[in-house]
Amino acid sequence: MTWWGWMILGAVILGAELFAIDAQFYLVFLGVSAALVGLAEMLGIGMPEWAQWTAFATLSLISFFTFRKSLYEKIRGGAKGFRATMSGDTVNIVEALAAGDEARAEYRGTDWTIRNTGAAVIAAGSRAKVVKVDGLTLHVESE
Repeated sequence: MTWWGWMILGAVILGAELFAIDAQFYLVFLGVSAALVGLAEMLGIGMPEWAQWTAFATLSLISFFTFRKSLYEKIRGGAKGFRATMSGDTVNIVEALAAGDEARAEYRGTDWTIRNTGAAVIAAGSRAKVVKVDGLTLHVESE
């Protein structure tokens, strides 16, 4: 294949990675490998077609198994120290909340519905511990 054929193939594969919902960087290494084979051809490193395809496959596999996991974790991984669960966190209670009652409170920058699942009244201005999360409702108890 000509050098520009490899470059076009690499661009198409990289473009497919951009438009895929969540390809998880599988196609990036194929696209970069195709571009590297095209670059080698452009620089005058002549290879028969079977050697080009072998180089493409080898580069793809080596780069995939060497770099994919660390690259994916750096780009898509969660922030260090961030917990997905909210149980055990504390919420500031703005208004008094009797057992079983609901109110609104701000938590992590968003307004939530909070429900007092404990037996005690939670006083206004105090903190409450999140017991569980049910959809958009935080179940809390006095701290």
